[in-house]
Amino acid sequence: MAQIKSQIKRIKTNEKAHKRNNKLRSMIKNSIKNIFSAIKKKDVVLAKKYLKNVSKLINKAVNTNVKHKNNANRKKSKLTKLVNKLEQEQKENKKSAVDNKDSIN
Repeated sequence: MAQIKSQIKRIKTNEKAHKRNNKLRSMIKNSIKNIFSAIKKKDVVLAKKYLKNVSKLINKAVNTNVKHKNNANRKKSKLTKLVNKLEQEQKENKKSAVDNKDSIN
């Protein structure tokens, strides 16, 4: 156990930072899982909502030195591509449904 006053204070602040960092990491992981579940359900609106939330959390993690900026940019890029791909698929499905309807009439 530390006996010097500054060491004792440092241990306390490190514990606080550790808890804060773990909470932020956990929130990011849960939000990413939410994005994947929205993508699985083919819900673009919900996926975009979660993507916006994840981007904020990841940026916060970068600003507080929890994540490296390159790691954060890679994650955001990957998730954005997935959501955009889902949105594109939905647009194509709507377009093909309209084309099929027009060809029937």
